[in-house]
Order: sequence, then C-alpha cells, then structure tokens
Amino acid sequence: MSRKTIILPKGKRARGGSPWIFSNEIRMDEAAKAIAPGTVINVRGDDGRAFGTGYFNPKSLIAVRLLAEECDVVIDAEFFAARLTRALALRDAVYDRPFYRLFHAEGDGVPGLVIDRFDDTLTVQIGTAGMEKQQTAILMALDKVLKPKNVILRGDAPNRALEGLDSYVKTARGEAKRIAVEENGVRYIADLQEGQKTGWYYDQRDNRAFIARLAKGKSVLDAYSYTGGFGIAAAKAGAKEVVCLDSSAPALALAEESARANSVTIQAVKADVFEELERLKKAGETFDIVLTDPPPFVKSKKDLEPGAKAYRKLARLAADVTAPGGFLSIASCSHNIPPERFAVECGQGLLRAGRRAALIHQSGAGVDHPVHPLLPESAYLKSLVYALD
Repeated sequence: MSRKTIILPKGKRARGGSPWIFSNEIRMDEAAKAIAPGTVINVRGDDGRAFGTGYFNPKSLIAVRLLAEECDVVIDAEFFAARLTRALALRDAVYDRPFYRLFHAEGDGVPGLVIDRFDDTLTVQIGTAGMEKQQTAILMALDKVLKPKNVILRGDAPNRALEGLDSYVKTARGEAKRIAVEENGVRYIADLQEGQKTGWYYDQRDNRAFIARLAKGKSVLDAYSYTGGFGIAAAKAGAKEVVCLDSSAPALALAEESARANSVTIQAVKADVFEELERLKKAGETFDIVLTDPPPFVKSKKDLEPGAKAYRKLARLAADVTAPGGFLSIASCSHNIPPERFAVECGQGLLRAGRRAALIHQSGAGVDHPVHPLLPESAYLKSLVYALD
C-alpha cells in the first residue's frame, strides 16, 4: 500500500492514547504541508513506532485524527460498516425504539462523524475534511447496515470552517422533513433540515426524564427551551404550568406543535433569557422548577473566563426566580469548561443569589453518546440539579 506517513517526534497526547494529534506535535515539513486536507495517512514516531491510521489536515490545529491503532488499515465502506454495526449493537442493547444517536464520533471510533437516527430517517453530520472525503463510503455503509429511507446530510456545523469546508444541508436519499421523535413516552416534532445540529438533542434524554419525575403539580420555567424538550416532558408528567422561553420563534412554534401532539399546554415566550430572568425577578415571579440549557458559552479556550462569568450570572438569575423548596437545573454543552470549574461557577452564582442549595443530581449525556476514555473533550455535556431552600 502506497500511503503517506506523518512523523510524530513528540506526540505526548498520542503516546497516551488520544485519537487527536495537534499540529505542533508532528513534523510539519514541506512534504506534510503539501498533503491535501482529509487525506488518509499513517502515523509513526521518529523511532519507527506505529501510531495507526488516521486522516490529516495541515490547515487544522487538530492535524491528525486517528481511525485505527494499526497502520495501513483500509478506510472504505467495509470499515465504516463494521464501526456502525458495533455502534448499532450498543444502542439495540439499551433502547427499545430506534430513536437515538447512532454514531458519536470519537466515542464510536470515527472522529468527525455524528449520526442521529429517527426510525427510518438518519441525519448525518460531517465535521471534518477527512470525513467529507469519505462521504460516499459512509453512505454505502449506512445502506448496508440499515437501509434507511431518508438520509439528510448536515454539513453546516460552525467548526467546518476551521477545516476549510463549505456549509451545506442536503438530502442524500428520500426527503428532508419534519419528523416525530419518540423519547421517554413523549412525542416531539423535529425539523431535520432547518433545526439546530442534527435536528434534535438526544444528549439530554436521561436528564429530561429525571426532571419529569419531579414535575407533577409544579410550575416549570424551561429557559433556552429550544423546541421544548424539558418543558413538554414536564407537562406530560403533570406539571401545572410550563413556560418555554427561547429567542427563536421557529423553535417555539415547534414546541407548541409538540405540546399539541401530547395534548398538553405550554406558554411559549420569545425573549432573551437573561433579560427575561431579570424581568421575572423584578416582577417577583417564581417557579417550582427552573431549567437552563444554554448554547455553549465557552466555544474555545480563549472564551473560558467570560464564559465562566456567564454561567455564574445565569445561575444567579435562575436562582432568583426559583421558588423556596424548588429545583434548579443548569447545563453546559461547552467541552472547553472543565466539570469542576463549571460546578464552582454555578455554586458561586447560587451564593450570590443568597440561596442555600444541595446538589442532588449530576450527569452528562446518555449511553448513546459514548465517551472516548482518553479524550476528555468528548465528555462535553454537564448537567447539575440543585434543591434550593
């Protein structure tokens, strides 16, 4: 096999088992710079040690993403079919219905590839030049393993720009459509073409179920509700009042449609969350359960300090509108803020609100979002639930 080789003279992370190799860890000579982004390569140490097969992008900070521990592994439809089959077996062991994240990038052994399953419909999110080059092989593998009726390609994640890729959303098979998602006995409406990410957030499935168990007879504020995942689950569980708060009118329209599909009632409020929390505080309004699931405040390491401050402020404002004896849930999908720092900032926010709190539940994403054991960044979701005095 004639394949280019990337030399790793340092590579401390890779030598510790990480699937990511950064540009400052490799021998970035003229030969390496000339390799086309997304090319499958071998990785070896300057001592000849084999680090495996991966794909390379000289334009990216994460220059190499490893696909296999051996060199010269053939990356084709058969390779992807084998990884997909293994991923499918894990999901089938856990879930009764075919609604889940089918493939979770590094956690399932293929960096840059995310696939969500909605019964016979799949949304495929390709985030790197290496996976973009493998699009045909990926689609062939999906056909072999699942034979989906509809396949929507979501190539619109912001990180694609860092890989030198264009943004697009297109249908590879069937039709891109709105679809009913079944989760925890609740029926949601998702827009797989226009919605965020792959159209739905399966990562909060277990956390939505936990909150639903607390919701009967309670008033609930679902801030950053998007399409109402938490709020509608709470309403279905018997909440007496549910307010879904978001800045997106289309997302709230889907939330209202999902509420009707479950024969429950919600109040959809379009507003900036921070501004609305301030208004609610001034008005003296409180809720028995307050949920906050914001977009990432720490998109990169340089955003850590202002992002941490934003989480602290959010915790303070959310605590201000949580009734005595109530529950407050705060989540972060920013992998660039460590769990310990996130917890500290939330705790400081509660302190500044003058609230005594007990942390009663902490979790991440569900089983269908496996974490690579040597890549902490793949454990991005953090969720904390507090009981307040």
